[in-house]
Amino acid sequence: MDPTVLERAYTASLKKIRRNCDSIGVAFPHVANGPHGEYNREKPSFWTGGFWGGLLWLAYRETHDPKLLETACELETALDVPLDEYLHIHHDVGFMWMPTAVAHYRKTGCQAARARGLKAASHLMGRFNLNGRFLRAWNDEVYADSQGWAIIDCMMNISLLYWASRELHDPRFRQIAMAHADTVLESFLRPDGTVPHIVRFDPETGRKIENLGGQGKGPDSVWSRGQAWAIYGMAISYRETGCTRYLDAARKVAHTFWSALPDDKIPYWDFCAEGEEREARDSSAASCAASGMLEIAALTRDPEEKTFFTNCALEILQSLSEHYACFDDSTQGIIRAGTVSYPARRHINVPIIYGDFFFVEALGKWKGLPGLF
Repeated sequence: MDPTVLERAYTASLKKIRRNCDSIGVAFPHVANGPHGEYNREKPSFWTGGFWGGLLWLAYRETHDPKLLETACELETALDVPLDEYLHIHHDVGFMWMPTAVAHYRKTGCQAARARGLKAASHLMGRFNLNGRFLRAWNDEVYADSQGWAIIDCMMNISLLYWASRELHDPRFRQIAMAHADTVLESFLRPDGTVPHIVRFDPETGRKIENLGGQGKGPDSVWSRGQAWAIYGMAISYRETGCTRYLDAARKVAHTFWSALPDDKIPYWDFCAEGEEREARDSSAASCAASGMLEIAALTRDPEEKTFFTNCALEILQSLSEHYACFDDSTQGIIRAGTVSYPARRHINVPIIYGDFFFVEALGKWKGLPGLF
């Protein structure tokens, strides 16, 4: 690992965020697939609505640029529309309000930001299925039969519940987060250290029915971004509870992820991809996994394990920096070759806003700064 490569990448990323602040402004980008490499625009209720604001906060804490602060605050206010409307809000409120409102509150003590985070956490808690002990994914308007669906992504969203539990001194939020995490251990985690994207339960009895492929190749495949969510999310659950079963799971998935990577350490969209399917990489999975591995490294008491996971993360970040990063203005994205959904042939090998976010977050962790989840 060459620290100068990572240092240059971090500095260049912060500069690009500051440049993008003027061109993107108060908007909710997802993928940079425009004719001139520009990011698209989604509705405030779209699940990626927090990542551009998160990038602004990551850059602001280093640069103290007032324009970044102003734009981040305006974005947070714009997110009040789906939060207050309620009808179209979904399971991904952690992705939306942890890197925006909660980051704002932690940085400045803003009480309005705190209230937004707590409101979002209360909504997430309300999605808990008691019999199945899981947080429901999506709404009927997206998938009509999804009442019993749970997804691995929510291992990241429950960080919002842990935060709210500490903030309110109320164990209910933490209890629900742990119940969901334990269901993931029981019903998602396979003996080989992999997880599916979706598990379908009977919404009345809570009985597991089947795995579903979702954005993976199939029900029994290994969707790379799902593995990254599991690595990082299980590490968060250990950090917030001290329960070693979560750290054990994070380790297990991380080891499997690392051992399955191709030579350049950037995964295909699914580790079971074959032939032409391997043309699609997912740099966002690499970025998130690197941030999660650095989380494990910070939490473990084993010096050898700390060194191992740190080195794994830094190898991934160096490869991203040298072969996938774009620090000029040919695209607004920072990291190329992210894939949203190969099965749906949607947004393949393009910069994705959450890939950018986790890349910059991971570089910040390397420099000793905390993550936003």
